[in-house]
Formats: sequence, C-alpha cells, structure tokens
Amino acid sequence: MIDNQTALRFRRLGTVTIFAVYFVILVGGIVRASGAGMGCPDWPTCFGQWVPPTDESQLPANYQEIYAERGYADTRFNPVKTWTEYINRLVGVSIGFLIFLTALQSRSYLKSDKTVFYLCLMVFFMVGFQGWLGSVVVASNLHPYMITLHMLLALVIVAILIYAIARSQKGFLSQIDTGNLPRKFQTVLKIAMGMTLLQVAMGVQVREAVDVIANHHSYIQRQFWRDDFPIIFYVHRSFSAVILFTNLWLVWTISKAFVRNSLLFKSAMALSLLIITAILAGVAMDRLGMPPAAQPIHLLMANLIFGTQFFIYICVYYSSTYKAQNSMLHMNSLW
Repeated sequence: MIDNQTALRFRRLGTVTIFAVYFVILVGGIVRASGAGMGCPDWPTCFGQWVPPTDESQLPANYQEIYAERGYADTRFNPVKTWTEYINRLVGVSIGFLIFLTALQSRSYLKSDKTVFYLCLMVFFMVGFQGWLGSVVVASNLHPYMITLHMLLALVIVAILIYAIARSQKGFLSQIDTGNLPRKFQTVLKIAMGMTLLQVAMGVQVREAVDVIANHHSYIQRQFWRDDFPIIFYVHRSFSAVILFTNLWLVWTISKAFVRNSLLFKSAMALSLLIITAILAGVAMDRLGMPPAAQPIHLLMANLIFGTQFFIYICVYYSSTYKAQNSMLHMNSLW
C-alpha cells in the first residue's frame, strides 16, 4: 500500500505537470495565431544558434538565400516571432523534465498498481516523440496536417496523464457517493465527451482553413478573414449550442447531487466556466475580426473542457465500480 504522504506528493507533481502541458498548448496556440511558427526556420537550433539573435545584423548577410536553398523561401527575421517560437521550445523542454520527474515518482506504485507507472512511462516516451514531431512540423514548413497531429497528440498526452493521476488516487475517488446521480448521467457524460472530441475535430479543420486564409493575408487585415471561412465553420459554430446545453445539464445535475465544497461540484463549476469562456472566445473570433488573443484561448478551453469531462467521468466510474463491488460482496455474504 502507498502511504498518504507519497500519494499526496505524486498527486501534486502530477497536477503541476498536467497544467504545465496545458500551458504548452496555450503557448503553441499563441505561436500559431501570431504566425510565429516559422520564427525559427531550423530545429533544434534557431537560425543556426542555440540562443537566437535579437537583431537581423547578427545574421549572415545572405541568410535568406541560405534558407531558400533549404526549402524555406521568403524567410525574413522577425525578433518577436523568433523569440515567441523560441520560448515555445524552451517551455516544451521544461515539460520534458516535469514528465520525467512524474515518471520517476510513479515508481512508488510499482508494487501496488503497476499501471500507474507504465502510463507515466508511456507519457514520457510520447513527449519525446512529440518533441521529434515538432521538428517535423518545422521541416514540413508548417504543413496543416502535421500541426494538427502535433496538437492532437498533446490532447492524448494530457488524457493519459489525467487518468494516471486519478488512478493513483482511486482509493479516495471510489469513496465519492454518486448515489444521487441519475442512471443516465454516465451515458450523457460519454455523449458529451464524444461531442467535445467531434467539436475539436471540426475546430481543427477550421484552424487549417484559417491558417491558409491568414497566410494569404500575411497575418494582417484580420477583419476580412471571416469572409473566406468554409462551411465547416458555421457547423462548428452552431454545434456549440448543443454542447453548451448538454454540459449545462451535467453541471445542473451535479450541483443538485453534491455539496458546494465537494470535488465533483467544483469540477462541474469549472466545466461550466470553461465552456462559457470557449464560446465567448469563439464569438470574439467571429464578430470582432479574429483578435489574436481569442484563438489560443479558444484552443486551450477546448482542451480543458475535454480534460475536465474526462476527470469527472473517471470519478463517477471509480465510485460506481466500488459501489458495484460492495454490492456483490454483500450478496455473496448473504449466500
């Protein structure tokens, strides 16, 4: 058995790591929204240097010709974009260290629950693969499909981390009394998670279209981008209403079943706030001329929404499984 202090340390480290990954997603969204993805046209160095330059005079006079020969035509040094992308890389490396520490700490579960350790170890290798994929994104000159794959892998990494940390605390989570939740709650929650993934998939297609439009407009004249949005954007926008009402039902149901200081009540309130923020960011992009801050916020909220839904599902699952096991034990004792 794991002592409470060890479990607490692992939970804290794992929680910090999860939010750090979300921070990377936010920074990545900022890089993409600002058009800074090619701020460093090479990898792992940036303009051939481990610490990028701050002024064009620090580069060779023919640097544009050099990168044009490598397949990166029209490369022009922009200190803001270069350092935005460089900071994104530094944050990504920092996450690698946190993931490593989390995997190291998870060794304490080798005797009580090996799955926790193997999940954390899997995440460690996936983060390494994610770093390599980042280099491929740069090498592909920001091919939309490669960017999308890079983002979706981050979503998978977070989901596995959430499950690993929650599993390590299943003794506590199984004690949550979900008896006041209706039987259909888990079904509706699964549907809500599926809808979120579908919405993210449509959002990815919208983002790919926006990237093309933004590049066409040289990342300026944002107020005209909306005129070229594909039909999937309008489907994506309308579907947000279905997601809103489905999740509000989940939040309302939880708020009736649990007291205000309970874990699930707080998670439900967080879910409602995330959904409202995501919708407001979407409205801002639609009606306010695609403000640069709205796109990364919208992306981050989508990832946080799925993560929160997934966490609530794990809590309900462990609670219902524990209750079912106790019921079976009680029945066996009667016989």
